[in-house]
Amino acid sequence: MRQFALPLPRSLTRRLSAALGLIACLTCAAANAAPAPAYPARPIRMIVSSPTGASMDTLGRIVATQLSTAFRQQVIVDNRPGAGSRTRAVNRVPACGM
Repeated sequence: MRQFALPLPRSLTRRLSAALGLIACLTCAAANAAPAPAYPARPIRMIVSSPTGASMDTLGRIVATQLSTAFRQQVIVDNRPGAGSRTRAVNRVPACGM
């Protein structure tokens, strides 16, 4: 038992192909149209491994000011002095996902 499909006219086949292609393109464009959230969305914490008033603290604050203007987001300098500038404070800071 053979089943035969009715042939469609070429113009209808072309129209259907064009419509399906257009739908596929519009679907992909709509998926990419959602705007991404601004990065970074929260204040940035910069850990400096020297006490307040030291030369590294001053340099860290200068860099934090430049980063604030570049990112248009607040940069907080967090002083965590350690033994010989080796601090484990970075390991204790909770992950923020950035």
